Amino acid sequence: MSDPIDVLIVDDQAETRLGFALVLRRDPSLRLWGQAGDGRQAVDAVDRAAEAGRTIPDVVLMDVRMPAMDGIDACALICDRHPEVRVLILTTYDEDDYAFGGLEAGASGFLLKDVRSRELIDAVHAVAEGDAVLTPRITRAVLEVNVPKVVPGSERERLRRAFRRLTDHEREICSLIADGLSNGEIAERLVIQPASAKRAVSRILSKLGMRDRTQVAVSWYRAGL
Repeated sequence: MSDPIDVLIVDDQAETRLGFALVLRRDPSLRLWGQAGDGRQAVDAVDRAAEAGRTIPDVVLMDVRMPAMDGIDACALICDRHPEVRVLILTTYDEDDYAFGGLEAGASGFLLKDVRSRELIDAVHAVAEGDAVLTPRITRAVLEVNVPKVVPGSERERLRRAFRRLTDHEREICSLIADGLSNGEIAERLVIQPASAKRAVSRILSKLGMRDRTQVAVSWYRAGL
């Protein structure tokens, strides 16, 4: 059997942490690594574990509005110091500016706090496997609201040149990523195997020199494509 996916839950509300913990326990392949009441506690916990040579979480479920240190700053620090850790931002509003801030900080996606149990479990698995959680019903709205409509011409042209180096097929996949489609949904839309979609996304990331799908989505919008 493969190792379980270690998850850190970060939220200043104890009852919220308990609720998510109970959901995670429904899936034997997920393991609660720990809990933190604010961003500072989360950063310190991961740093201490790494320094001691202990296991660090694979996925962090990160609230955004917390005392001491909010989720965006914590996300930025964790993603910078421990790039192998994937962060999922938890938000309450469909067009919350915090959600985009999380993507900018290196998060692998965001979820609404009222997410269904199955969707939460699937999301944790997705980001642990290197996918991103950018649900179509909120991704486009968040990006359209937050990505500047006027991007400096030099940056826009640089991004367009980067995307022009991709094949037509790869650019089509970039468009679908920007729309919030998962690998499975991309495969279904293009009538290809899910494994082929996953390989194509990995190839795109390598060609563009980008960390994950969120960077592709943001860059696609900034390029005006």
